[in-house]
Amino acid sequence: MQRTFTALAVAAVTVATTVAATVPTTVPTTVPTTAAAAPAASAATTRAPGFGYHKVRAGVPAHAARFRVESPDLAAGRFPATAFSNGFGCTGKNIAPRLRWSGAPVGTKSFAVTMFDRDAPTGSGFWHWAVRGIPASATSIPENVTAGANDTGEAGYLGPCPPAGDRPHRYEVTVLALDVADAGVPRNATPALASFALSSHVIGYARITATVKR
Repeated sequence: MQRTFTALAVAAVTVATTVAATVPTTVPTTVPTTAAAAPAASAATTRAPGFGYHKVRAGVPAHAARFRVESPDLAAGRFPATAFSNGFGCTGKNIAPRLRWSGAPVGTKSFAVTMFDRDAPTGSGFWHWAVRGIPASATSIPENVTAGANDTGEAGYLGPCPPAGDRPHRYEVTVLALDVADAGVPRNATPALASFALSSHVIGYARITATVKR
């Protein structure tokens, strides 16, 4: 009886060892693509990339007064051909739109002008123009005032040129009325740093929004 039990135990161990050797020790990490899933994957690779939106705080406080700004170049909410960028796939001349403003609030000691594309696929928009140090007596940008850097790192105006096929881009051309003659913005400041420094001094603003789609 003892010999029979021992023989059966040895046989059972042998069978278990054999079965274990034939079972894979790892699980496959790839799943075969079915015929039904293939067209969807192909369509996804050919579709243009999409970009969502997230809120960005405005550089203008809610209590800021509104005043008026006009532009013969942006009267229809569109840029003339000469105002477009001469780069990024566009062939404009980077000529800034003409502006004239009036009705700034009492207490204005200087002005600043900016142009911001909040629809640029960067996650933080794109600054195209930043002019500071405009005297309070001005009703347009004086010829002797030098523009600061835009988001390319170069000084001056950079015209619009959104990616071809992208959604319409809104370009906000804004005149800021400031309660200081000099906000202490470094000459080589980035547009974001300049906007941050100016934001606590804004007492009024005027804006024209122009739309571009390529």
